[in-house]
Amino acid sequence: MVRPVLNVRFFQTDAGTEPVRDWLKELPAVDRKTVGEDIKTVQFGWPLGMPLVRHLEGDIREIRIGLNNRIARVLFTLEGSTMVLLHGFIKKQQTTPKPDLNLAKDRLKQLRGK
Repeated sequence: MVRPVLNVRFFQTDAGTEPVRDWLKELPAVDRKTVGEDIKTVQFGWPLGMPLVRHLEGDIREIRIGLNNRIARVLFTLEGSTMVLLHGFIKKQQTTPKPDLNLAKDRLKQLRGK
């Protein structure tokens, strides 16, 4: 059996919520499946680059996911051999919106502050 290169976990807020997991639950089943498959590709194939994974800034990278009629992004960081999913969103413009990147940065600070 092939073992994953990376473990995956969801970022957890101080209140105990997992924003990326909650976001995934809101997506249609077909989109959830696509997002999950792309996360799994990164998990088993790491290290990967474009077109699936792009370095954004500092320790933050994005998984670039093409859905049927839109584009999703999952922002993550690496903590040792664990991929921590910080933020997920549907992309509506060419570049990664600053508020989405800033939210991932804030969650990274929370993660490392613990």
